[in-house]
Amino acid sequence: MNELVHDYRLLIADVYELAGVSRRISEREAAGQGTTVARWHVLSTVSEEPLAVPAIARRLGQVRQAVQRVVDDLTEAGELCARPNPVHRRSPLYAITPEGERLLKRLWDASETRRGDVLDDSGVTLDDLRRARETLRRLSTALSP
Repeated sequence: MNELVHDYRLLIADVYELAGVSRRISEREAAGQGTTVARWHVLSTVSEEPLAVPAIARRLGQVRQAVQRVVDDLTEAGELCARPNPVHRRSPLYAITPEGERLLKRLWDASETRRGDVLDDSGVTLDDLRRARETLRRLSTALSP
C-alpha cells in the first residue's frame, strides 16, 4: 500500500475522532449557554463572511435541509439575517447580526479557558495549529470537485 495514502487515511480517522470529541464538549458548553451546537457551528461558519445555505452545509459536512432548518431558526431569533446573493437570486447569503455576534462571543468566552487548558496540556503550539490548518485546507481544496 502507498505509504502516503495510508497516512492520509489515518489522518482522516484522527480528524473524525477529534471532531467527535470536540462536538461532545461543545454540546455541553452550548447547552450551558441555552443554545445548541448546531446553532453554534452555523454562527461560527458565517462569522467571517456571509454564506448561502449550500455553502454552509458543505463547510459543516451536513445536508442542506438540516442546515436550512438551523438557519431559519437563527434568522427567526434575529441572530442571522438574509442578504441578496448577487450570484444566485433564490439562494440568499446569511450574515451574522449583532445579536448573533453576542451569542457567539458568549459561546467562545465560555469555552476559552477549558480549551486553552487542553491546548496547554497537549503541548501543541500556535505554529503547530496553523500548519495543521493549512494542511487540512490544502487537502480539502484538492479533494473538492
